[in-house]
Amino acid sequence: MSAAIEYDGRAVCALEVADLESSLGWYQQALEFEVVHRLESWGWAELSTPLPGISIGLGQVEKPQTEGGVVVTFGVRDIDAARRHLESLGTRFDGETRMVGDEVRLATFYDPDGNTFMLSQRLEAR
Repeated sequence: MSAAIEYDGRAVCALEVADLESSLGWYQQALEFEVVHRLESWGWAELSTPLPGISIGLGQVEKPQTEGGVVVTFGVRDIDAARRHLESLGTRFDGETRMVGDEVRLATFYDPDGNTFMLSQRLEAR
């Protein structure tokens, strides 16, 4: 039986930003993403992530809407090291890194426009 939707293995998480150039610099330095496509006439750029098939799209708008919506969560091997790197660049976090049960540690942070992201570190079974 064939699937109703035939996915091609790619997903783009599109976000609004106020200044595309400034945001590209932050995403490249803070998250180590690479620009893979730009469409200047639309104020759009797509950045690759270390996750195969997952990219971040940035669209420049006058007033970015960053409230609510999906929170992109990046699984990391060492949440403390990742957080230190982001904090060294002035990245704003929402409180301390939290423990959820004995399974995962989470840290919420924001890009310069206020788009919400999260770091997640799964803990070994105890």
